[in-house]
Amino acid sequence: MSIRLEMLRAFSVTAGQGTLAGAAVVLRRTPSAVSMMLSQFEQEVGSPLFETDRKNRLTPLGQLVLEESTRATDVFDKSVEAIRRHAMSTAGIVRIAAVPSATVALLPDVIEAFRKAHAEVRIEISDVDSATVRARIQRDEADIGIVSARPDEPLEGTRILADDLGIVCAEGGPIHKAHLANQGASDWNLLVLEPLIANPLCELVEAPIVDELRLASTLEARNTTAILSFVRRGFGASILPFDAVRNQPDGVEFFVPAQSVSQRELRKIAQNNDVMRGAVLEFWGLLDR
Repeated sequence: MSIRLEMLRAFSVTAGQGTLAGAAVVLRRTPSAVSMMLSQFEQEVGSPLFETDRKNRLTPLGQLVLEESTRATDVFDKSVEAIRRHAMSTAGIVRIAAVPSATVALLPDVIEAFRKAHAEVRIEISDVDSATVRARIQRDEADIGIVSARPDEPLEGTRILADDLGIVCAEGGPIHKAHLANQGASDWNLLVLEPLIANPLCELVEAPIVDELRLASTLEARNTTAILSFVRRGFGASILPFDAVRNQPDGVEFFVPAQSVSQRELRKIAQNNDVMRGAVLEFWGLLDR
């Protein structure tokens, strides 16, 4: 007999549950069946993995084996999930991880154009921040990533677009009134008039007052729709790019400070552009504006 995946799973689940009964429920097996599999596993390993029969404490070797068992079962589960996704869509699948502003401003038009030729292709979109986008690309959990960056940052991937960052505030609120009173000659210091709803894009603005307010903020959101909703409810003001608010809802105002203009870029990234094929490659091409 050799070590099998079922043994690794039974061991890691039992270690996590701390009892045979708990593991049996998770694995949908009888406690005696789980116990037999663990005994076979320990025989193959050649040393005890639990300190006692109660299965609530691991030996030093058991701790090491648990790490490897968890890693192996995780890899297997991800592979099975990928196979199932592909089986659900015989024509293929495109996995996209994108910053929220790209999800709102960029992807709807691209998806519309893509589906005219590939209505049968499955599209999965993750709405996350730039750091998470990069991590998902590196772990092969996404085919295409879209990140935000300052224009002066080292080139990463391929630039899709660049637009101005500005202040989004409630219509008729203190910031909006001050902006009108200044006849458009406003700067980032207007943000002191209302609480700042922080988001990752604030870090792209090169203005000391923004850094100060971001660190003191008591409300942070990463989803563009949520930010606009909070602004409309009067929770405060925030910073967003023009493309994300060009169709902003009623009750919300957006303007770009005339002084110290800051921009952000949207860039598309992938683990290896040269190996793209089929639907993924076509979607990648449609992202260029």
